Amino acid sequence: MKTTILLIEDNELIRENTAELLELAGYNVLTAENGKIGVEQALATRPDLVVCDIMMPVLDGYGVLHIFTQNPQLSGVPFIFLTAKTERTDLRRGMELGADDYLTKPFDEAELLSAITGRLNRFRHLKAEYDLQAPNGLSEFLDDARAVGNLQSLSADRKVHSIRKKQDIYLEGDEPTRVYFVKAGRVKTLKATAGGKELITGVYGPGEFFGYLPLLEQTPHNDSAVALDDSELVYIPRDDFSQLLRNPAVGQQFIRLLAGRVTEREEQLLGMAYNSIRRRVADTLLRMHEQAATAPDAAIYLSRDDMAALVGTAPESLIRTLSEFKNDGLIELTPKNIRVLQPDKLRRAHW
Repeated sequence: MKTTILLIEDNELIRENTAELLELAGYNVLTAENGKIGVEQALATRPDLVVCDIMMPVLDGYGVLHIFTQNPQLSGVPFIFLTAKTERTDLRRGMELGADDYLTKPFDEAELLSAITGRLNRFRHLKAEYDLQAPNGLSEFLDDARAVGNLQSLSADRKVHSIRKKQDIYLEGDEPTRVYFVKAGRVKTLKATAGGKELITGVYGPGEFFGYLPLLEQTPHNDSAVALDDSELVYIPRDDFSQLLRNPAVGQQFIRLLAGRVTEREEQLLGMAYNSIRRRVADTLLRMHEQAATAPDAAIYLSRDDMAALVGTAPESLIRTLSEFKNDGLIELTPKNIRVLQPDKLRRAHW
């Protein structure tokens, strides 16, 4: 989404030339010929930054800034004053009222653009939420993290890596070198038990990270990762991962994006240790149902062997429990997929 700048300037020639310059620089520009109209524009569409002349009819720049600082809807918007006057008292008054910068006319293009970039970077914050399942969700977060955290060395390479179905991504014992982000498809992580059976420790779909715990613990991978489908992954190098975690401006948000999977994994392992087979199957179906909700047919495509490994039981026990849920009308069962019909009843049925 383009940054919106409100330009308030009573001189028509300066207003039009400055607006054209800002639009060429990639900004969305709103214009107003006096302070009163400018405030009305801002109340209708909150700008990301204001460039405002001081000496104007109807309502001058000082009055505009005063309204901005007093109005909860507008307070906090970065404010740059423009003026042809150079007296120090004008500069001091503007700064005392809360202006963020002050440019004297005539100004050159580079000076204005530099001031705007500096103010936007200073006041830019990470969003409360990022939709990592959106096509550009990860890039949006990383771009914001680079700007907010001043992480100029953060890698700009967002190459998407295509992984074939059943292809190994990493193996147990490998040294961790990166974090993985699923852009499309699904990936399973698994461990082999002492008896040689496969135990699936997680299934990761679009918008989810995996493979980061060994980087935190500074240990080799204690499981393996394999593509369940033809998948697309984005790699975050170890150095970038460390920068994101350690930066005080972005680390907390990044941890929140990762933490959901840690909690889910702990609950899954506890459930495998203490819950009944019926409850474990139902919990697994509900998790997979949520992951499949964005798919066109909202069906769960997972082999019976993989689902049994994810639940932590024998395939025969899984099939028997699935048949019980089918007979109860809770799921639809075919050789290729499973569709949850009544998630609320399934959630209650396994207690």
